Order: sequence, then structure tokens, then C-alpha cells
Amino acid sequence: MSRHVLHGQPGWGSVIVEAQLAALGLPFDFVEVGNLFESEEARRTLGRVNPLAQVPALVLPDGTLMTESAAITLHLAEATGRDDFVPPPGHAARPSFLRWLVFLVANVYPTFTYADEPSRFVPGNEEAAKAFAQQVDAYRCRLWQMVAPAAGAPWFLGGRFSALDLYVATMTHWRPGRPWFDSNAPALAAIAEGVKGDARFRTVWQRNFPRDFAAAA
Repeated sequence: MSRHVLHGQPGWGSVIVEAQLAALGLPFDFVEVGNLFESEEARRTLGRVNPLAQVPALVLPDGTLMTESAAITLHLAEATGRDDFVPPPGHAARPSFLRWLVFLVANVYPTFTYADEPSRFVPGNEEAAKAFAQQVDAYRCRLWQMVAPAAGAPWFLGGRFSALDLYVATMTHWRPGRPWFDSNAPALAAIAEGVKGDARFRTVWQRNFPRDFAAAA
């Protein structure tokens, strides 16, 4: 059977796609790209696949390149004819799913692009770059506080699991960090715990977030 090729990095956004490929039973090879913030070679190498040098970058079995995790999520649902991660057209939860999927990728996710390496956007002034990053980090917290009231239980859409839960479970590992979510957005923290304990994703989660399991051992 033809295989997908996922370019990614453990603990980064590629885990959202990796978890879907694994749960859907789609054969894939994982290409670890390295630290794109620290290695010019890593950026240059990935740039030959994805000019933005960002993950995830998924090469489909026919050689077509897909980037953007939301686009990949919707494609995998269509390609497999399964609704494990995307409510199908006509489903009552689909409007909310689409709203919050786009909100996460269009609003929350870009804050990491700007604040993870602020000198790209505020060059030549270390203090100004630091202040910029702090403002972006604070803005991200405000965005999460907009998301949190919409979260259901046990999953974001209530009783129905979706890719939104993978986004939440992944992104709560990043700034502002899990203690912040525990205190300020406990519904999102609970979703993250639920994904961590889901047998469908255990192997993927252990590989991407080994510290979660080391702490529990």
C-alpha cells in the first residue's frame, strides 16, 4: 500500500496530523526535521518541501504536498470517508467544529509564529523584541479565554470526539503551559488529559510528549 510521508518534529504541531494518520490506520513514514528555530540546515532542508519551513508538511501517496493542519484534517476525513475527527456535513456539531478549527489555526496558532522567535519581526532591538513577545504571549492567553467557555465535556464538542481535542491536547503543552490551563481553563486541561489517556493515541503521545508519562510513572 502507498504511504504518506509526514515531515514533523516531536512535540510540535505535526503531532496533530500524526495522531490522525495513526488512528485512521493510514501507513506513513515520519521524517524528523530537527529544531527549525536553532538549525539553519533544518530550515533549508524542510524549505525544499515546504517553502515556509513549517510543520506539518504531508506528502500524499500520489506525491501531492499538503501543508496547513486544518486543510490536512479536512482532507483526511474526505479521503477516508470517515468521521472520526470531522463531523460530517449536516451534523449538528459541524458549524461549531469549523468555527473553532479555523479560530485555533487563524488566531491562536500564529501567536507562536510571532513570539517563538520575535527577532524575525522586531530585528535589531533585543529589548523591543522581548517586549513584543510578551505582548503576543499575553494576547494568546486572552484568546484561550475566548475558547475555554465554548469547550464541552468530555470533549470540546461534548460527547463527540473531534480533531479539536487533538489541537487542545497538543497546544496546552506550549506557552502559557499546563499549569496556566489547570488554573484558568480547566475544561481545556481536562480535554488534554482525556486525549493523553485515549488508547488510540497512546503510542503517538508517548513519542511526542514522553515527559507526560515519565511524570506519571
